[in-house]
Amino acid sequence: MSVVLIHPAPDSAGAGARLEQVLDCALEGAEYREVARARDLDGLRGERLLFALPLGEQGINLEYTAMLRRLRAEPGLLEGCTAGLIADGGGELYTKSAAAELALAANLSGCALIGRPLVEATGSLQNFRVQASSLGTDLPGAYRAAARELVLRLEDFRFPKRERPELLVLHASSHHTSNTMQLWERVRARLGPDWTVTELGLRNGTLSDCSGCPYTMCLHFGEKGGCFYGGVMQDEVYPAVRRADALVLLCPNYNDALSANLTAFINRLTALFRQTRFYDKALFAIVVSGYSGSDIVARQVISALNMNKSFFLPGRFALLETANDPGQALGLPGIDGRLDGFARRIRDTLLG
Repeated sequence: MSVVLIHPAPDSAGAGARLEQVLDCALEGAEYREVARARDLDGLRGERLLFALPLGEQGINLEYTAMLRRLRAEPGLLEGCTAGLIADGGGELYTKSAAAELALAANLSGCALIGRPLVEATGSLQNFRVQASSLGTDLPGAYRAAARELVLRLEDFRFPKRERPELLVLHASSHHTSNTMQLWERVRARLGPDWTVTELGLRNGTLSDCSGCPYTMCLHFGEKGGCFYGGVMQDEVYPAVRRADALVLLCPNYNDALSANLTAFINRLTALFRQTRFYDKALFAIVVSGYSGSDIVARQVISALNMNKSFFLPGRFALLETANDPGQALGLPGIDGRLDGFARRIRDTLLG
């Protein structure tokens, strides 16, 4: 399958030389065409996209900023596309934040992201130290290998459909007062009968956060399907994640962040991740902010579970709403249409 390389022109001559060398290796033998300007982003519906960002030391690329503006302004610009990302920086900062910003903007414009879609290169390439050691190569060699592997996965990826999908819904909210829970109940009613749904509440006192066990200890317990600290994660959540075809996170905005218990879930998922990958499991979220900031929480979910833990991110994976008082979300203007659309995206992603 052909790939469209979206490679914004660097701000200065020679600034993207390292990235260009990596792309030569990653795309060797592949059929692709290149888009370098924001004005040329039209006509990409349904394509496989490889975003490659030369960010420089300050994490800024003016042509990429113009692309970002178009993605945010035109919600259907990348409808039906599937993407991976390479972010190449001149310093040690900003590569991951720029990638998460792009990921959300592309996703809201209709683009899906394969699991672990990001190859990130800091200025020193020290973030490739572990991979280089495992591969028996140097840091640039590990970078090239990661980019090549990403392109191969992007070309071959197909998300499997199911006859009766299983959803795992995780929350840490009160049924009586939570806008996120009320929105989920309306989505669930719209899905119809062809589903198996497991809802797990991770309220205070039920879930301990990750305590940072040594790698070998975490690996040992993960290989046995558990975690040293046991509890609800080992007994209920791990088995439910294994069974699930999709994960739905219900995410009220707590100080522009995920709630503590959902963060603990993500941290504790590492033990299971060490012995399995989640490429064939989809990720959805309902995010409700009392005042603003739902995009910040959505980027956290993308970074943690799509970029890190390898869940597939369907186009428009999140329902993003602003509501403060209990019950307010259900009265928002146009909410029924947005609930219909979100339920339809879940069905279209999973049902065969």
